[in-house]
Amino acid sequence: MVGCSWLWSHRNYLIIFLTPLLLLPLPLLIPTPAKCGYAIILMALYWCTECMPLAVTALLPVILFPMMGIMESGAVCVQYLKDSNMLFIGGLLVAIAVENWNLHKRIALRVLLVVGVRPALLMSGFMGVTAFLSMWISNTATTAMMVPIAQAVLGQLCATEARQDERELQVEGKDNQAFELDTKAPQREEINTKQDLVKIQQDHMYKDEERDADSPLERRRKERELKYQLLTKGMSLSVCYSASIGGTATLTGTTPNLILKGQVDELFPGNGDVINFASWFGFAFPNMVIMLILSWLWLQFMYMGFNMKKSFGCGKKNEGDKEAFAVMKEEYRKLGSMAFAEGAVLTIFVLLVVMWFTREPGFMPGWATVLFNKDGAFVTDGTVAIFMSSLFFIIPSRPFCRGSAEEEEGEAGEEGKKKQKAPAALLNWQVVHERMPWNIILLLGGGFALASGSEASGLSQWLGESLAPLQSIPPFGISLLLCLLVGTFTECSSNTATTTLFLPILASMATAIGLHPLYVMLPCTICASLAFMLPVATPPNAIVFSYGNLKVMDMVKAGFMLNMIGILTINLGINTWGDAMFQLSTFPDWANITHGIKP
Repeated sequence: MVGCSWLWSHRNYLIIFLTPLLLLPLPLLIPTPAKCGYAIILMALYWCTECMPLAVTALLPVILFPMMGIMESGAVCVQYLKDSNMLFIGGLLVAIAVENWNLHKRIALRVLLVVGVRPALLMSGFMGVTAFLSMWISNTATTAMMVPIAQAVLGQLCATEARQDERELQVEGKDNQAFELDTKAPQREEINTKQDLVKIQQDHMYKDEERDADSPLERRRKERELKYQLLTKGMSLSVCYSASIGGTATLTGTTPNLILKGQVDELFPGNGDVINFASWFGFAFPNMVIMLILSWLWLQFMYMGFNMKKSFGCGKKNEGDKEAFAVMKEEYRKLGSMAFAEGAVLTIFVLLVVMWFTREPGFMPGWATVLFNKDGAFVTDGTVAIFMSSLFFIIPSRPFCRGSAEEEEGEAGEEGKKKQKAPAALLNWQVVHERMPWNIILLLGGGFALASGSEASGLSQWLGESLAPLQSIPPFGISLLLCLLVGTFTECSSNTATTTLFLPILASMATAIGLHPLYVMLPCTICASLAFMLPVATPPNAIVFSYGNLKVMDMVKAGFMLNMIGILTINLGINTWGDAMFQLSTFPDWANITHGIKP
């Protein structure tokens, strides 16, 4: 037992040192493609076991590729800060500004006040708000903000309902007091000995306990606890699931989406910016809405049933609804009126989204095409993101008008004088440094380096030729099987690592069998975000699980069906409006030219 305990406690060191040695015959005995395969397998094992920080593992190509003669060091290092990384940084700066000024909380509470507190409507409100916020800010931050609000509202509803039950039973007790006096009239009992007295007292005690256990108040308490236990589970799951679903709707919503864009631009340079903010939103947003509705229906069925009157609140509001509504209203009141800084952040955010949509909408020339991109793709989504996010460091958090600046006491010798202090900007670097997930930038770069190394070493071509027999399977079957594979893999591994590993292989397979690369890359990327079954699968799941209301089996039961719903919905989208948007039924020229493969 001691030996097993020692091995388990030192497992990370054993994996770090033994894995490269066990895989060493692969690059020594087989030519160049196997060298790149060695690096990919090693990184995959490190990522899956997390024996080292994910970002440190992502830096291994900088060491391995030059030493194995796959790529020069300069060519590898340049992969770590590409256009997709700039888009990611710009999107995160916007998210940090929104969080810093509590704009996301104001939006959430405002919507919930409109929706109301009836169970089904409340769940739909939480899911809608969480999904919307997750489109723009971190899924983790959104979940961490929404779960306490949900817990507070449900707690108020439960407490109010308990008081209401007590009042109702007290009224009923007064009405039936005469009847209770008749039925509970004490009967004379003959007491002969001390033992008889003890026995009679015990009998009365047991009868009182049985009467209390069977009392209407106790029955209602048990029913209420069961009801709110289920409701709390359903509401918690709805928040974490909608955070993951919402992140799929925009290009900057979650890291796998940006990895796809970066991989497509890396592997197919002549793709004509097929994946940009507008085109991604056009495909993924309808898919997100369908998934959100179906997820709501499933959670409603599991935890609330379909009692229209109770769930949707047909009829007038009761006291509990009013008091729970007052909780949210009080939270909103604490935020005060919208400050200048919040308005400025909201304005920049809206302008950024409008500029993203109109840069290259697809059905007409965008402003970037008319003004800058006549001779090439000079202005991209990353350019727009960095430009708009830079404004947060320029625009003040308060207007410059008289009296808005802070006043400080003058220095010694200047008694009675006051010194004006200029207002701070909307963002400062200290806040950004604390909240920016720099490790994700390295993960993105590691993925681009792997894709570039696979091309340079010939591994992509070898994989494509090996997977050529898949041509006999119908395309929708290939997509469905791969989505199931990625959806299963992402439950046990980071969605960033999953997409980084799978996308270059999927691209090679698609070009080898004459299939549009996006037909398999796009659905598998979204499936990598559908980690619903385990608490460790994604940070939002871990946050709601940490509150102690859920068991692992609760998440498995709900998440398994949602995984199936997600996979089927994505494949429906890719074969309908996705086909119309990206012309997925034909093999594109840009993929053909890149790899020199005839369709």
